[in-house]
Amino acid sequence: MQGLGSLIPLILMFVLFYFLLIRPQQKRTKAVQQMQNELKKGDKIVTIGGLHGFIDSIDENKVVIKCGDGSRLTYDRNAIREVTEAAKTSTSEVSLEK
Repeated sequence: MQGLGSLIPLILMFVLFYFLLIRPQQKRTKAVQQMQNELKKGDKIVTIGGLHGFIDSIDENKVVIKCGDGSRLTYDRNAIREVTEAAKTSTSEVSLEK
């Protein structure tokens, strides 16, 4: 019974670490992966190095970013930190009702 009493603080500490550190980090990682998977041409983005630009083209692992001066730089998809403005959807799809 005395061994169980000394084990309870360790279990409580593990539960506390899980809910305060491990779980929030897993949520952030999942959100970043989802954002990187949903990238599309025309998105205004910021890289982890602080480069601001627009996505010019995108493939499975690489992204070509068009900067303000017209230059194009190739980055890994994982280097995208955030999307500051999503690409505007085209209104070329007009539904015709009869």
